[in-house]
Amino acid sequence: MERKSVAGSIRNKERSKKKFLEAVGKILRTKGYTALKVNNIAAAAGVDKKMIYAYFGGIDGLMDEYIRSQDYWSKITIEEVEKIKPQSDDGGKSFIEEMLLSQFDYVYQNKEAQKLLLWRLSEPRKSLKKLTDTQEENGEYIFKLLMDSHFKDNAEHVRSIMAILVSGFYYLNMYAAMNGSIFCGIDVNTATGRNKIKKAVSFLLDHTYKSL
Repeated sequence: MERKSVAGSIRNKERSKKKFLEAVGKILRTKGYTALKVNNIAAAAGVDKKMIYAYFGGIDGLMDEYIRSQDYWSKITIEEVEKIKPQSDDGGKSFIEEMLLSQFDYVYQNKEAQKLLLWRLSEPRKSLKKLTDTQEENGEYIFKLLMDSHFKDNAEHVRSIMAILVSGFYYLNMYAAMNGSIFCGIDVNTATGRNKIKKAVSFLLDHTYKSL
């Protein structure tokens, strides 16, 4: 009986945590980050606000966990990158290309990720700074493991190209979601337009690897 009680308690905790995380996403999508207050989150989750402190240590802990669950780059694990290293004879090109194109689609399809990007640009917050630091740590690991040894003295140039590609993806997706879909004559909200951008990314990566 005691074992069943413990298992039930764990399940209840996980259900409540999931409700809180879903509530954060709902509020972010519908009302924006300024409405992310303890009382609002608890009301949307239908769970006593005291549980935010019991399960997450407070609203900052809840925000940390929510942000990690939504960020594309934070989901790429070291294990995934290390698996590709022994198989990679192209300097990581195929892995990087797949990551970039997947990230492009992920942000486009995920409205919460879009709101999260806007939040990061609009407000200095500890949990958002932590997200940026985690992204940089993951990116640094990928660069060092897959790309620095391949490009050697040109590695810094490759990092600059990657910065332009990733930030460009962010902007195109945000632009298409918020204020219009036509950018430089390409409709980012159509499959045809998005495929053109993906082909351009493949083109840029091909030339980067050939030239540098």
